[in-house]
Amino acid sequence: MQAHPAYTAVSARTTLARPAEKPKKVEWPEPVKAYVRRAFDPENEIAGISHADMQVKLKHIISGFAEWQMHDQIDWPTYPLPQVLLAQERRNGVALPLLTNGPGYVNNLQPAYVTPFNGSNDSSTHSPNSSKRKSQNMEDEQPAASATVPPWRKTNLEDRITFGNGSKSKRQKKSDMAATSKLDKADLEKRKQRFGLAPTTPPWSSDRNGSDSDLPTGPVVGTNLSLEKSYFRLTAPPKAETVRPEHVLKKTLDLLRKKWRTEKNYNYICNQFKSLRQDLTVQHIKNAFTVSVYETHARIALEKGDLGEYNQCQTQLKALYAQGLAGHPAEFLAYRILYFVYTCNKTDMNDLLAELTTADKTQESVRHALDVRSSLALGNYHKFFKLYLSAPNMGAYMMDMFIERERLHALANISRAYQSVALRFLTDELGFEHDNECRQFLEDHEAKGLVEEKPDGKDRVRIKEGAAAFEGARSQAFSKVDLKGQI
Repeated sequence: MQAHPAYTAVSARTTLARPAEKPKKVEWPEPVKAYVRRAFDPENEIAGISHADMQVKLKHIISGFAEWQMHDQIDWPTYPLPQVLLAQERRNGVALPLLTNGPGYVNNLQPAYVTPFNGSNDSSTHSPNSSKRKSQNMEDEQPAASATVPPWRKTNLEDRITFGNGSKSKRQKKSDMAATSKLDKADLEKRKQRFGLAPTTPPWSSDRNGSDSDLPTGPVVGTNLSLEKSYFRLTAPPKAETVRPEHVLKKTLDLLRKKWRTEKNYNYICNQFKSLRQDLTVQHIKNAFTVSVYETHARIALEKGDLGEYNQCQTQLKALYAQGLAGHPAEFLAYRILYFVYTCNKTDMNDLLAELTTADKTQESVRHALDVRSSLALGNYHKFFKLYLSAPNMGAYMMDMFIERERLHALANISRAYQSVALRFLTDELGFEHDNECRQFLEDHEAKGLVEEKPDGKDRVRIKEGAAAFEGARSQAFSKVDLKGQI
């Protein structure tokens, strides 16, 4: 008889792990987003302040206020930009705290930073220079249980701002400290008087001028009457006597338009337009005149092939058009489409195409730009060069950025299909106006000996012999895309 075990074998129980929840995206208030955009605006750059340093400071500012649940109480339009704070720190040689007690920076909020008092055990306030001591002294005072991570630590802040992987306990300690540091204003003043403390001065005030009357409390109202003024990057809050009011800026725009038509001095015109744009920015002027300034500068930069300045203007125009300001949005929408064709940026192109409305597609310039994109996508170079010769507005200037590349692409295709072709045929197919221009183009790309001159003037090109050279030139052309000032 076979023996049976005295137990029944069963499989071990397994617990299925719950899948991690996908962090929810936090929608930041619009003033915070506007502050981030102003911080990254090239017009607000300060010489000596690197882009990386500015980003770190910006992250510190917004994450600090977010931890203390104060980001919706800060007056962001008047809050100093991170590059301005960095410049002040370097002048003073000390790091500055978050400005929650400066004039106009906080809406109905008690100061979060208070100078510590030696010998006081019941005070929970701290100074910016005591952060290291605070983290050490508070180590034994924190409870073992920690609160859940706040939502702003579960997601990215803005397009180009990310948080580091810091300790949760340290972040919680900061939050607890901030909650206990919001003292009543009257009690705070009494404590300052008791210890003989002077009122704190925000870093916008200059070391050379102790007067609080010069502190900025809002947009500058210019008083300068000069029509021409050189551009200088701001390293301190602007003064009214150096800024031109709107009625003077309108005269300046008319003057610059006349000088551009007569003198064509681009370096001078570009410098003057940047100064004009800066005066508009510091005065918070955003109206139809602002649109006109950026459109004019963008067209001039496009004419000279300066994509850096053009893209700065295009970025500002996109934001101004979104506010419903009058201008020529269809014209510059077409330029954006052509620009994405030039940079071969399929991702941004697809996003832009998804945003187009039926009304947008009925505009002549937009329809032309879409036809350009379609012709290249289909490999129809014959249609493409016809569109190049009939481009509306200044579309031909934008297409000039990539016309040589597409000519080489078409030439490589033609060389694989024909043994020889008439020079006039290439002139028409490649969008040249004269045979001499086409001949020069061939000679510039290693096809000098391929043109056969005929007595009747109907010269021919042994196109097949140059196939290898044309293909090499085509590959090299598509590997060179200048992304300066990328939108």
